[in-house]
Amino acid sequence: MGYCAAKDEKYFGFKGHLLMSSHGVPLSFTMAAANIDERDVLPELVEGLKGLLVADKGLIRPELKGFLTRLGLSLETPLRDNMKETRPSWFIKKIKSVRRKVETVIGQFVERFNIQKIRAKDLWHLTAKVVRKILAHTMAFFVNLSQNPNKPLQLQAIIKP
Repeated sequence: MGYCAAKDEKYFGFKGHLLMSSHGVPLSFTMAAANIDERDVLPELVEGLKGLLVADKGLIRPELKGFLTRLGLSLETPLRDNMKETRPSWFIKKIKSVRRKVETVIGQFVERFNIQKIRAKDLWHLTAKVVRKILAHTMAFFVNLSQNPNKPLQLQAIIKP
């Protein structure tokens, strides 16, 4: 059983964890039981990566930030209300822009691909269904990128009436 703070509700099943590029292309994903903390899953997702990692407030943990720094990753998140902001405003604006894209992609997975309500009797079939949805989104992104390079996340542009 897990808890979604954004929706203030409990749920049963699995939680998907997705790593994507700043353009909105999924790079890596994993699933974990709903009661597993996303901060404990992150090291598996970022294995072998270097650079800037933008995440949400749920990943704030000083030990995790130190661990990722040793791996060559700089974890940047929005700060909680009781935390003091010391980063430049242009950097905060950039982080918000990336987070907006992340939320757009997650919204597309939920609305277009119904990823929150996958029915499967075993982990293999669940994983196969999730992989197909991620692949479909990635293919739609690249098809749209070739036709609409300025707005590749507007997937409805590739469906013409």
